[in-house]
Amino acid sequence: MNTTALIRPAWTPATIALMVIGFMVFWPLGFAMLAYIIWGDRLDGFKRDVNRATDGIFAGCRRGSDKAARWGHGSARTGNVAFDDWREKELERLAEERRKLDEMLTEFDDYARELRRAKDQDEFDRFMANRNKSTAPTTTASKTTGTTPKRKGSNLLDD
Repeated sequence: MNTTALIRPAWTPATIALMVIGFMVFWPLGFAMLAYIIWGDRLDGFKRDVNRATDGIFAGCRRGSDKAARWGHGSARTGNVAFDDWREKELERLAEERRKLDEMLTEFDDYARELRRAKDQDEFDRFMANRNKSTAPTTTASKTTGTTPKRKGSNLLDD
């Protein structure tokens, strides 16, 4: 996804303005823009799933028309047996290439998702380490005085 796009599923000035204008013009447009801002990043996966489903449906129709054409019920045959055989082999080869490309796309999507998860985990771990360093009580004061150190803000009456 292009992160420099003017209208992207994020809280940018352009998307906020479009949402406000949408509510002023026709309230369902405002809700549609709000939904896009909140859930728009999920549209890529949804679009890919819809495309795969429709490809599967139309592939079934194509197979049905190919069967009909083999029995002389369609216009897919040219009359030249050698050309028709070559064309069928090429179409099968292309279908196999398409299947391989779809598998590679799925593998890459899984790989990219795992990279994002690992990056998020690394950032979270770094945050927690920094947070724990800044909130950890000093142990030198408790060793010298024999008491536990008081942290500012631990009791509302201390402030």
